[in-house]
Amino acid sequence: MPTPLPKGQQIVVSHIRMKAGYHMDSMQMATDHYNIGITLQGHRTTITPAFSYSYQQGDVALMPPYLFHRTLAQFNEPYERIMIKFSPAFAEPFIRQMGQHSFNQLYETPVYHFSDESQSRIRAMFFDILAEYRKDTHYREFILQGMLFRLFTAILEEHLPIQPATNPVPLSPQILHAIVYMENHFKEQPSMEEVAKQTGFSTGYFSRLFHSQLGMTYSTYMSNIQIRQVQLLLSTTDKSIMDIASETGYCHGEYLSAQFRRKTGMTPKQYRKRCLAANDTVFLPDSKPDR
Repeated sequence: MPTPLPKGQQIVVSHIRMKAGYHMDSMQMATDHYNIGITLQGHRTTITPAFSYSYQQGDVALMPPYLFHRTLAQFNEPYERIMIKFSPAFAEPFIRQMGQHSFNQLYETPVYHFSDESQSRIRAMFFDILAEYRKDTHYREFILQGMLFRLFTAILEEHLPIQPATNPVPLSPQILHAIVYMENHFKEQPSMEEVAKQTGFSTGYFSRLFHSQLGMTYSTYMSNIQIRQVQLLLSTTDKSIMDIASETGYCHGEYLSAQFRRKTGMTPKQYRKRCLAANDTVFLPDSKPDR
């Protein structure tokens, strides 16, 4: 589950820089807050059970609570954003003044695009909110509430015409179940036949459905899970390649190294050295990244 709001706090604002290729580890949902964030660098895709959508530098993406989702990198590049998380109660004055319809309208669209001129204004508003949040005064939330509501109205007034979701094909419950199973059992290297059996589908039908809904083959998705876990261990531990191979489902260190180089263009040793030099660590669930 994404990190909840701290006890007694109704808004959190964070400036996050993530390493190249960062993915959320699994499908997740917030239960106590709304998200609204601006992408400062990178290209992302968010998958939900009903649709998926993409966004990039200058776009504003929104996420209501109780929406099962997973975000992924489109390219192997760093990702930077300013993210605002706020409780439903924090938005109540806006709803009383502007009406529930306006608030619903805002969150009915998952991503907003802007002209260059409007993009600069919206970006400046996010940075102003971040600066105010960092002051940590006793009246901070009162000021931030007004700044957030001004941001809401600017988005509603200045966004470009709404574009449809990039992938209107919903993720079926069976494919969602398959994804969760793969994420939880990747170390055992479950075969496509095994995972298909979990869904109740034949292997052939499952293969076609998986590709149509996720845009990649079963083997590619499973390989991506493994490589991502290798990257996590390389950048956050000093474990040997042999130990990492054992923990991520590879038969031995040499095979891991060959697959890692094929996927990333560098050896595990080179990747670890780059991470250490740049202090470019991966966010783990217990390191509380904002999602």
